[in-house]
Amino acid sequence: MTRWLDDEEQRAWRAFMGASQFIHEELDRQLQRDSSMPHTYYIILVKLSEAKDRRMRMSDLATELNSSQSRLSHAVSRLEERGWVRRVPCAADRRVSWAELTDEGFAALTAAAPGHAEAVRRVLFDRVDSEQVKRLMEICSAVLDDRG
Repeated sequence: MTRWLDDEEQRAWRAFMGASQFIHEELDRQLQRDSSMPHTYYIILVKLSEAKDRRMRMSDLATELNSSQSRLSHAVSRLEERGWVRRVPCAADRRVSWAELTDEGFAALTAAAPGHAEAVRRVLFDRVDSEQVKRLMEICSAVLDDRG
């Protein structure tokens, strides 16, 4: 039997979808305008910058990003063209390759980060109070913790 959304759930769902789309579009627009990179590339650079030795197995990076391997591979190819990421074969397992953030990629990320942080603040955190931030974190954690 279908478990339809009640009126309150429907309003919450639509508000969530609208807010998510608005935030994503605003962050993508800001990064494209100021740093000539889509938000997806920025997130890849962030993940690599936070990893040990600024490198991750491609499969682990895809999992972290909730992305398909083929979509990630395409994005990494574009980042390689810019000199921001390089693929490194794994010496121990030829089936494995690593994505590694280059110094040029780290510099691009460092240059983009202040504008991105300001955009995140403008589109989200300047619009809510500290209690709403806490609830947002609780809600997002509940959703992400139950991914399986």
